[in-house]
Parts: sequence; C-alpha cells; structure tokens
Amino acid sequence: MAVKINENYQLLKSNYIFAEIAHRVDKFQEENPDAQIIKMGIGDVTRPLPKAVVDKFKEAVEEMGNSETFRGYGPEQGYSFLIKEIIEKDYAPLGIELSEDEVFISDGAKCDTGNIQEIFGLDNIVAVTDPVYPVYVESNVMAGRSGPMNEEGRYEGMVYLPCTEENEFVPELPKTHVDLIYLCFPNNPTGMTLTRDELAKWVEYARKNDSIILFDAAYESYITEDDVPHSIYEIEGAWDVAIEFRSFSKNAGFTGTRCAFTVVPKEIMAVDSLGNQQSVNPLWNRRQTTKFNGVSYPVQVAAKAVYSKEGQKEIRESIDYYMKNAEIIRESLKTVGLKVYGGVNSPYIWVKTPNNMDSWEFFDLLLKEANVVGTPGVGFGPSGEGYFRITAFNTLENTKEAMERLSKLEI
Repeated sequence: MAVKINENYQLLKSNYIFAEIAHRVDKFQEENPDAQIIKMGIGDVTRPLPKAVVDKFKEAVEEMGNSETFRGYGPEQGYSFLIKEIIEKDYAPLGIELSEDEVFISDGAKCDTGNIQEIFGLDNIVAVTDPVYPVYVESNVMAGRSGPMNEEGRYEGMVYLPCTEENEFVPELPKTHVDLIYLCFPNNPTGMTLTRDELAKWVEYARKNDSIILFDAAYESYITEDDVPHSIYEIEGAWDVAIEFRSFSKNAGFTGTRCAFTVVPKEIMAVDSLGNQQSVNPLWNRRQTTKFNGVSYPVQVAAKAVYSKEGQKEIRESIDYYMKNAEIIRESLKTVGLKVYGGVNSPYIWVKTPNNMDSWEFFDLLLKEANVVGTPGVGFGPSGEGYFRITAFNTLENTKEAMERLSKLEI
C-alpha cells in the first residue's frame, strides 16, 4: 500500500500568488538582464531594523555566548518581559486589560492566522472578505474545510464577502450563518479601513450568531484617522468573540527577524460535539506548546526594544517614511488618471486597472514597459480582478522613479 497524500492540497487551483509573481519577474529579468526592476509587489519592508532594536539584539546574542547568561528552550508562549511590554504599551493606553496568559508570542502573524484554524472543527463555516490575504483561504483549503473551487474562482464551502467600489470596500454582513470570520483592517490588499461603528456591527453579528472573529491587525500602526480603531477590543463586547493578531514586521522591520503575537481572551468559547462549552485559549496554548518551541530569546529581547523611547521614535520615523511613499504613489497615479484607494491608513494602494484590463495583463504591462512590479488583484480573490496592489515599502528614490516611469506609459 502506497503512502497517501492529503488530497486537499490538490484543491488549490493556482500557485501561491507571490510565488507566481517571482516566477514571472525572474523570467523577465533573465530575458532582460539590463532591466532595472523596481519591486513594489510583496509587502516586504526595506528600511533596516531600528538602532535601538539592533543594540539590544546584539546584547542578547552576546548573552547566548556566555555560559552564565546562556538560555536554552524558552516558554513556548513567549517571555514575560515581552508580554508585559505588549500589554502595557499596546493595550493599556486603549483601556484594554489583558492577562499575560492571553498573549502568545510567535514568529509571524502569517503563521498564526494560518495555524489558528487547527483548533476548530472542520464542519465550521468560514467567511472571508474578497479580495483577501490568500493565507486565510488556503490554510482552510489544506485542512479540508472548503471543498472544490467553482467556476467563479471561489471555494464552494466558504462564504465570500465582496469588497468592491460599490460598497466602498466595506464588506456586508453575511446573509447566512457563519462560524469563523476573517477580518483584516487596515486591509491587505485594499488598504481600506473600518470605522468604529462599522467594526461594531461585526462584533454584534458575532455575538448574536455565536461566531468568532479572527482579526488581523498587522497594519494598525499605520492608522492616521481618529475614527479607525487600532484594536478590535476597543469595541464593546469584542472580548468574548474576537482573536487578534499583530506583528512587529511592518512597524519595526521584523519581516526577516520574525516576531509577532496573538491575543486569545479566555472568555472566548466554542463547543464540542456534545454541545459543551470549551474555552479557546487553552486549546491554542496546547497547539503552540505541542507544535512550536517559541521565538528565540535574542529576537524577543529585540522586540522588547521596540517599546523603548528610542525604539518608538525610530519606528515612527519608518512608518512616516513609508506613508510619504504612499502619498507619492496615490497622487502620482491620480495624476495619470487612475482610480486609487487606500494609502491613508495603510501602506497599500489599491488601483483600478485602466481600460478594463485584467489584473495580470496590467501586471505584464508595468513589468515589461516600466520595469515596475506590483501584485495582480485577482491573486487575492475574484473580487480583486480589475485591480492592482502597489506597496509603499520601498525607498523614497525607488518610489519616485517608479512613479516617473508610470507617468510615461500610455494607459
């Protein structure tokens, strides 16, 4: 008898979007070795780690090289010194109270948003916004919670919540019952946000329907408008129905260093097959302690430095730098007559493709004619067709050069 595969993987109908982009870019570069390609597709930061972070990182590495201060396995949930900083600096100022055992340090929000589904039954109905960060969808497909993809490009077992120009990229509440709801705001890929009142409607829905919201707040540090909440727990009642994911990647440059955290309130309940209520918090704790050995000590020390006075000053400078890029992109694209969204509370700019081009056609045009790389909207779901994502995560010089090139295209 031969070893059997997990056939759910065969339900994935296309390459992971960023792998496909890399393939096309590599092929073009091979054929055009002199082309100076500016990459504004993947949401990877370009500014270095803050000096305050690097200094503490080095100190912690030195500790690991000394027998008196060396550390082996740490707590899978994260070191208390970092968790306390998160609670005191991120949540207490918002009037949100957390206990240390409700915060779990991890190596990335991508990992946690993909792994969280493991603690829930396969018969739960999952809702996602459309367009959507692919990990939310594909991790559930891999687990066997979706069924096949239909002709519209949607997996039959999932509920899609379109975010379009018609609804100003604000998803409508599900018309049928759903159990797990993935929300990402400020949104990847559209760059749009939910106001306090709009987010409150989702919390109310979750409470009425015994649903759980999986809230990805990886871009909260880019929020500039007062009526946009930084945490879902700013909304009354969210404590019982929402799990929140955050990351040090986009605010402090940890995309290559890897550190994030997930908040799982102990009040959140789900039921077993007999209808008995079970707290979700210990289930996530068990998952992490079984499958994860924790983030390294030096990385957590470095993450703590993010909250220092100097660390906060430096990451604010980086965020402002990227948001200046976003402003340049927004205004430049408007000048050439394109419709643009986002880029106000987010480093992402969502562009409507011109002349009814499909999103891969627009990708190829920019790559071949301007040597600029973005992300085709269709890679984020069917409602992303006809749109294109450009990130502000680049140097100011590259951003200006890319916009100069685009201004010369006939589009």
